[in-house]
Amino acid sequence: MSPYQTYAEKPKEFLALTGYTREEFDALLPHFEAAFLERMRTYRLDGRPRSTRSYSSYQNSPLPQSTDKLFFILVYLKTNNLQMMHAAFFQMTQPQANLWIHCLIPCLAQALTALGEMPARTMDEVAWDTETTLYFHDGVERPIPRPTDPEAQRQYYSGKKKQHTLKNLTLNDAACKIRFLSVTVEGKKHDKKVADEQAYRLPAGSRLLQDTGFQGFSVPEVQIVQPKKKPRGQPLSDVDKHCNQWIGSLRVRAEHTISGVKRYRIVKERIRNWKAGFRDRVLAICCGLHNFRLNFRPWHYPPLQLHLFVNF
Repeated sequence: MSPYQTYAEKPKEFLALTGYTREEFDALLPHFEAAFLERMRTYRLDGRPRSTRSYSSYQNSPLPQSTDKLFFILVYLKTNNLQMMHAAFFQMTQPQANLWIHCLIPCLAQALTALGEMPARTMDEVAWDTETTLYFHDGVERPIPRPTDPEAQRQYYSGKKKQHTLKNLTLNDAACKIRFLSVTVEGKKHDKKVADEQAYRLPAGSRLLQDTGFQGFSVPEVQIVQPKKKPRGQPLSDVDKHCNQWIGSLRVRAEHTISGVKRYRIVKERIRNWKAGFRDRVLAICCGLHNFRLNFRPWHYPPLQLHLFVNF
């Protein structure tokens, strides 16, 4: 019996292993299967271009069905196991596990793209919703193994996290769906500097909530809402404290969004895969998985009182 068959009828274990319920898994499955078959028309399992022979599941394949393949890659992203452990769980060798991981990651990305759930990577690609007027952005840091090169060690060391990290910015809407994900940069770079390099272009008249790490950042025709910093040597007034508390109660959606993405431990713990572009791609995929999940399990917040922003 395959691991999928073992856990398919165990809702609690299935959710813990994949981050998805069976309903969500089954909704994603046909799009993932179509993306896999499309890739196999052009490439072999090892990523080399296909010449003449068409794809067919080989005899004694450890992942014979589409359900097995999707379960395999979701468990890898959710648990961030060593490839040796992941291979043992799916009754294959470590080289086979590595082969399947790098084969299925692009398929999952393509499936989420077809569903419209992948975040845009440039501002020109963002599909803005005319009814949405409130956005949140924040920095996301992920730990990486300590680089061996001294210069790289200085570049990737984050004084905030006290470890070597990568950084991205996420821009999400009030429903906590991630609309934009910035390029991956070194953890040392400041949030505002990363934001300045992204050429933000939000809808005119919208509002952008941010924390004090973006002090001085602005977007044309967009109202910036940010907590007030305590003046040096002086206390904050009671009014400023109240306003900061109110802004924090709204901006917590950005924190909830990041925590939703980091349910997948591959973007929470140290990522050990060194393949070029892999670290950037898995974060985008985890953002897409988060967006797709919200279609089935949306988060509920108190209604936004947008009239309070008028004289802010």
